[in-house]
Amino acid sequence: MDEKASMSPAQRILKLIGLLTVAGLVVSLLAGAWLLGRFGADTPVVYKDDVDHFKYGSLGSEHEFGVPYWIWRALPELFADKLPGKGLESLGFVFEKGKVLPAGMSQRRYLGFDLVWLNCAICHTGTVRESSQSEPKVYAAMPANTFDFRAFTRFLFAAGEDRRFTPRDILRQINVIRRREGLRDLALIDRLVFRFYAIYYMRERLLTLRDRLNFIQEEPEWGPGRVDTFNPLKAYFNFPPEKLSKQERVGTTDFPSIWNQGQRETLKMNLHWDGNNVSLEERNRSAAMGTGITPPTGDRPSLKRVADWLRDLAAPPYPFKIDKDLAAQGAPIYKKYCAECHGADGKDFRGEYAGKVVPIDEIGTDRHRMDSYTYDVAVNQNMIFAGYGDERFSHFRKTFGYANSPLDGLWLRAPYLRNGSVPTLRDLLEPSAKRPKIFYRGYDVYDQKKIGFVGDVAEEKGKKFFLFDTDETKEPGNSNKGHEGKRFGTELSAAEKDALVEYLKTF
Repeated sequence: MDEKASMSPAQRILKLIGLLTVAGLVVSLLAGAWLLGRFGADTPVVYKDDVDHFKYGSLGSEHEFGVPYWIWRALPELFADKLPGKGLESLGFVFEKGKVLPAGMSQRRYLGFDLVWLNCAICHTGTVRESSQSEPKVYAAMPANTFDFRAFTRFLFAAGEDRRFTPRDILRQINVIRRREGLRDLALIDRLVFRFYAIYYMRERLLTLRDRLNFIQEEPEWGPGRVDTFNPLKAYFNFPPEKLSKQERVGTTDFPSIWNQGQRETLKMNLHWDGNNVSLEERNRSAAMGTGITPPTGDRPSLKRVADWLRDLAAPPYPFKIDKDLAAQGAPIYKKYCAECHGADGKDFRGEYAGKVVPIDEIGTDRHRMDSYTYDVAVNQNMIFAGYGDERFSHFRKTFGYANSPLDGLWLRAPYLRNGSVPTLRDLLEPSAKRPKIFYRGYDVYDQKKIGFVGDVAEEKGKKFFLFDTDETKEPGNSNKGHEGKRFGTELSAAEKDALVEYLKTF
């Protein structure tokens, strides 16, 4: 008699239940493994080349602010009417050939989706053209001379406010793009998550961020290559914007260059425009927070890789012709008027006052960035990374001037002064009364004679550039005064100024 025939009905039912239970467990385990593999991964796109890693590698900002890749692709097409021109290029994003994402944007697989957001290169990668017919050359670690950060945020907030920011419209636009590129529609699970969660969640996050940063709308326009560094941080600290003093409400400043960080660290130079920190590591992590990382979400190995690379990264040499004889005439002029504050030359940063903070009354430049960083901000900033051992910030402080900076790669750091209010080096050597009152920012064609970017072009091929007005009564924070008088070289003869500018091309 076989086993099946000898089993009672109750036994057969119990056996069936057992088999179904085992099958259910197997299916559950397989489903769990699939879900874990799909939604549990935290994997950034990795680049072997350090330059590519700097421009496109993830620092971890996607954990907190990541936008699903296909939603990111859809936004500039669906909301093209919210952009100042054609595509994200109209906001000054730098796109290299063969790349879908711009420099300064990274990608990471997280929570089951390819997410994208910002890294350090968004503020520290720019372009230069020899002429209007030339192809742009991309330089890593220079100030992002074309990128308009505020216009970018304005675009995102305007998209979030628009009635088309719906699953139906965004998914439809994604399908248009994918079919154009020969791809199938999104997978069912992607469509379901987008339709019932991700798009609604993203819109809510955008509108919440808009409301928290709404006080920025009262500030003068930033324009390309500039950002208000620390007032958004006050929103992070939940400072009531209506209680901010009038003098601290405008903190707009130029993006800095970030080459040769190791020598700055060795010489214990004061960092940031106002010299509010001497710790390179703290400065780096603080800057990375500007891309969207937080203490628990930052990718430590990736941050370290970028920091290590920047320690020894030399500034790119001036690529155009240099009159060596004229430059030789400028060398002693530099030594007499500039070296003690800005270093021996573009490679040796040693100088009696190099890296030191100069009181605002001595330098005489626009004080808004200095005033925007308050004692209360420093106290709160030193609490960041509390609970993370040695990572806790402890060196931030309030200063009352601006730090003397080395001049490596000076040719790429235009416009000049802390707020970018002087278009060229030659203009900087004139008294403020003779400096340009207005000029255009965001144009990347280079002025080889005066050293800086051409500032009298309002529009090219439909792209409009930003008119910068130095009248502080109209645009607080834009004054081009200061860094003038005999000690600053503005009383030199025209020939001496030309020689000094030629020498500075060698930095």
